[in-house]
Amino acid sequence: MAGSRTCVDPRRFRRRLMRRSRVPVRGLLAGLLLWMGLVLLAPFALAQDGPDYTAWSRVASRAEESVATGRASDDALEALRAQIVEWRQQFLTAQGPNADRIATLQGQIASLGPAPDTEAGAAPEAEDVAARREELTRQLAELRAPVQAAEEAYSRADGLIREIDTLIRERRTDRLLSLGPSPLNPTRWPEAGAALGGTMSEIWREAGEARRSASVARTLRDRLPVILLLLVGGLFLIVRSRGFVSRIAEVLRNRARRGDPVWAFLLSLGQIVLPLVGVLLVTVAVQTAGLSGGRLGALIGALPAWAASLLLIWWLGEQVFSGNDAVATIPIDTGRRPEARLHVAILAICMVAHGIVQTFAGLDDYAGDTEFLIEFPLVVIAGVTLFRLGHLLAGLRPDQSDEDVEPMFAHRVVRAIGKATMAVGIVAPLLMAIGYGAAALALVYPTASTLFLLGLITVLQRFIYDLFDMASKGDRAGRGALIPVLAGFAVSLAAIPLLALIWGARVTDLTEVWARFQEGFTVGDSRISPTDFLTFALVFALGYGLTRLLQGALRTSVLPKTRIGAGGQTALLSGIGYVGIFLAALIAITSAGVDLTALGYVAGALSVGIGFGLQNIVSNFVSGIILLIERPISKGDWIEVGGQQGYVRDISVRSTRIETFDRTDVIVPNSDFISGTVTNYTRGNTIGRVIAPVGVAYGTDTRKVEKLLEEIARAHPMVLENPPPAVVFRGFGADSLDFEIRAILRDVNWVLSVHSDMNHEIARVFAEEGIEIPFAQRDVWLRNPETLTRKAPEEPATPKVEPVSRANPPSSAAKGEEPT
Repeated sequence: MAGSRTCVDPRRFRRRLMRRSRVPVRGLLAGLLLWMGLVLLAPFALAQDGPDYTAWSRVASRAEESVATGRASDDALEALRAQIVEWRQQFLTAQGPNADRIATLQGQIASLGPAPDTEAGAAPEAEDVAARREELTRQLAELRAPVQAAEEAYSRADGLIREIDTLIRERRTDRLLSLGPSPLNPTRWPEAGAALGGTMSEIWREAGEARRSASVARTLRDRLPVILLLLVGGLFLIVRSRGFVSRIAEVLRNRARRGDPVWAFLLSLGQIVLPLVGVLLVTVAVQTAGLSGGRLGALIGALPAWAASLLLIWWLGEQVFSGNDAVATIPIDTGRRPEARLHVAILAICMVAHGIVQTFAGLDDYAGDTEFLIEFPLVVIAGVTLFRLGHLLAGLRPDQSDEDVEPMFAHRVVRAIGKATMAVGIVAPLLMAIGYGAAALALVYPTASTLFLLGLITVLQRFIYDLFDMASKGDRAGRGALIPVLAGFAVSLAAIPLLALIWGARVTDLTEVWARFQEGFTVGDSRISPTDFLTFALVFALGYGLTRLLQGALRTSVLPKTRIGAGGQTALLSGIGYVGIFLAALIAITSAGVDLTALGYVAGALSVGIGFGLQNIVSNFVSGIILLIERPISKGDWIEVGGQQGYVRDISVRSTRIETFDRTDVIVPNSDFISGTVTNYTRGNTIGRVIAPVGVAYGTDTRKVEKLLEEIARAHPMVLENPPPAVVFRGFGADSLDFEIRAILRDVNWVLSVHSDMNHEIARVFAEEGIEIPFAQRDVWLRNPETLTRKAPEEPATPKVEPVSRANPPSSAAKGEEPT
């Protein structure tokens, strides 16, 4: 079968190899570099001249014919799509010029007012005005003509791109869902063996011819020292470098010094770089010997990519499932980590073997069924390995010292990934066995590549945390800081395009997403692009910073020198902040080129929603504005509202924060202050009254008590002399004569301390003067005490107890009882 293909066209082979090769690392790196190149160089590759609509018409007609017939190959459609993308970008650029002039003309026409409707009987406008309107309309039409042509061509190009994408996706879907013969059918095995054996025979034949070639022998004689040096150096790096680097990295990790994990990680990269350099040296040595043509040369040329894939995946397995807990990013049981590393190595070998099979298929144009027959054992091995590795991940449990601690979110994600991997390990071999070979290959190897990509993300995130630990002088508590978390999140976001490429997305799909992002979206007559977003962010940030700067200057330099109170200063600063932020947003929107009139309909719809669904929020907002303007309460006031007392600590447009005397914060909606009753103890001044009640025994000289209490009140330093304190004889209580001290204090915030001081002084003075402060006393009399000494009957009677005042005890002679 393959014996008839004794020579291979290198250019044809490279095209087939690039089309069929699916080595994950090489494909990901190529896609990433292409995506970055398109992102960085696309703005500079646009033509500045106007589009050639004649040439575009020919390209568009050819594309429409290709899509209609459906006979073009995927490669031809991709090339045609790339041309149309360039044209579309030119048409988008052509819509921008003269935009300012068009806006100016539209404003001039609008300033002339609407044209009078002469058919309805309106008077015609003046001749000069009509002539001016006609001239402006003509100029506007001339300027709008190229823009309208570019818009029409852009719409056509965009539609063709979508049609081509749809056709390619449908073809790929058909290939994935196509059912072929089952690889379990033994009658198909000889065909696959013959194809594979034919390729190997051709490679061996080419190697034999190279050995017998006089030119190769002459090259070996001439370059033997260089070839030997390359071979020896390459083999040494391949065999010895990994172990050497691993031992040094382990020594650094075990020293537990600040920065050692970072250096150990960087040094561990030598386990990839040094052996890969060795493979490159061996490859160069073989190519220097003259073995660079045909199938053998193609395999030797692909060897570095396969080695890079194998070394990278192997290194990831040792990092993710390291025996060192400080290095491992997925902390499964220590005893199962060697098994996990073994499964990762097996997957790496399967993926490299898959790349080799794809290369063989590209060399000799295997039929799809033959390729799937050869791939079947690899898919079965990879499926079993994925199932075992997924089982290890699904069994992950967080290391909890406290039973009440919930498992971390990352652990739950890893368990979910493990369960999905187990499912793929079962489903993919079954699909291949049934005959869905393309679907099985599109499932098992992307799953393995996804696991490796996720492992790489965890390793990079750990490296970022180690860097932050080193920068923060070894404070590992800083791992939860904002900077490393955001950096780790950025790494995860950057992996999304690679993940899309792994699962079958084309590079053109990513470039299309970027193109859509660059184009922006349309609001009314305005198109908002990423540049507009950037302009809005910069202008708003500048306005916000100037507002805060003005507030700070007023707070520290201007307002303290005025007679405005603390509450007024707070209200003024808050008002300046709200107005400044509003103006900054308004100026930023205008600078970004957004037509605010286009938002009128949206604002009208929002006003209806606000009127019905956001009544409380709007009520609190308006109440907050009223509070800031009227200032019935200010920051620092002692108030009482809704049964809560405390000091006002902050007033915002929605709510007010009150700090109670228990040092707790109470958030009160502003509408409660406007619609409810509020007591402000310190509004305007801090003068307040204290009331200290006291009772004396009956028979005490009331004038003397009044005089003593008045002296006590006047003696306190917090009591004002004007108005003077007063002593009130409230009345005759049940057990005492009731008096009250009523005094005005300089600062009502000290009312509790003053009250306590007065009580202490009253107790001291009354004790010196022999004045008794009575307290209620009660005697208990038993109506039938004899029941306590009698033998209890079957149902003993409960003695009745009555409280009797000592001042009026019952007569013992009348009751015949003794008081107890």
